[in-house]
Amino acid sequence: MTQILVTGGAGFIGSNFINYLMDKHPDYKIINLDKLTYAGSLDNLKEVADNPNYHFIKGDIANKELIEDIFTNNQIDHLINFAAESHVDRSIENSAPFLHTNVLGPQVLLDVAKDKGIKRYIQISTDEVYGSLGEEGSFTEDSPLKPNNPYSATKASADLIVRAYNKTYGLPTIITRSSNNYGPKQYQEKLIPLFITKALRSEKLPLYGDGTNIRDWLYVQDNCRAIDLVLHQGRIGGIYNIGGDCEKTNLEVTELILDLVGKDKSLIEYIDDRPGHDYRYSLDSSKIKTELGWEPRYDFTEGLKKTINSMLKI
Repeated sequence: MTQILVTGGAGFIGSNFINYLMDKHPDYKIINLDKLTYAGSLDNLKEVADNPNYHFIKGDIANKELIEDIFTNNQIDHLINFAAESHVDRSIENSAPFLHTNVLGPQVLLDVAKDKGIKRYIQISTDEVYGSLGEEGSFTEDSPLKPNNPYSATKASADLIVRAYNKTYGLPTIITRSSNNYGPKQYQEKLIPLFITKALRSEKLPLYGDGTNIRDWLYVQDNCRAIDLVLHQGRIGGIYNIGGDCEKTNLEVTELILDLVGKDKSLIEYIDDRPGHDYRYSLDSSKIKTELGWEPRYDFTEGLKKTINSMLKI
């Protein structure tokens, strides 16, 4: 039986991935390690909670003794690290938790994986490690890392450590860097769930600057499919960009949310821009499309409707 350790599996992308993986590969055993901080919830995993092939462990990925015990007591084939502090605003206020979880945590996981042996270690990263773009061009996997805030700097640091363990020790690692994910189970501090919640309550939607910052949006299920392909077919030592081919200004996203919930655009409230606010992200995903045959399937409006419907059911 294939056994996979998923770290950060109670969070947004991690929980969606576990649900996806257990549905597609019901014979796999999944061990979910999560610290259950503010953004992680076992409610995200109700669908698999009683599955005998699923096991939850509460703990910190930076706790080396705990990680060693998990490897000792289980035959771990693969490790997929979703665990991360991920909110830029919080990293600007206090970067210490980001350094602990996003840098020290992967270092501990890599050390144990190296000592215990593993078939694949997959680091879930972000397009933010590349920094900011102007009006033209897209980031490729060979673009230099130029993070502009503490969050993205810690994610870039982890990527470099992962690369070093592959080059120095021959650890079979792969890195995925996705664009902005959205969809069900996302914690409400992020733009889309926050604005949906506020719009439904007819509250003001606080939009940074003039709303012209551009993000590439990826429905979370499309990311889950991509990670599954990387897990089974990805090239060891490789990096894969996973973009949604869906660039929107923050204002466009905000206005579409208001349209879909039937609220007036007068709810938009422009506020002072945050420090180090990257202007534009855009990923060139041709590598994963060519090598693994992946394509995003979800239209942005369709994905937003599904997200809104999921939140209305809570």
